[in-house]
Amino acid sequence: MTLEQTLARLEEIVARLDEERMELGEALALFEEGVMHLRSASGALTEAEARVKRLTEAADGAFTLEELDG
Repeated sequence: MTLEQTLARLEEIVARLDEERMELGEALALFEEGVMHLRSASGALTEAEARVKRLTEAADGAFTLEELDG
């Protein structure tokens, strides 16, 4: 699942939990799925940030390690 798909699914889960009345078991299952997707998205963003830091190239062609602003 891509990051975009993961974020879209998280939005669906939040909307369902926000709007629908459902059985406790179903709500807990959706919540657990949401936590799983949130962890996946967080990991993907952390990995992307690390790649950006490694791949920053200066104008002269030299690669440098750049810290991203928070």
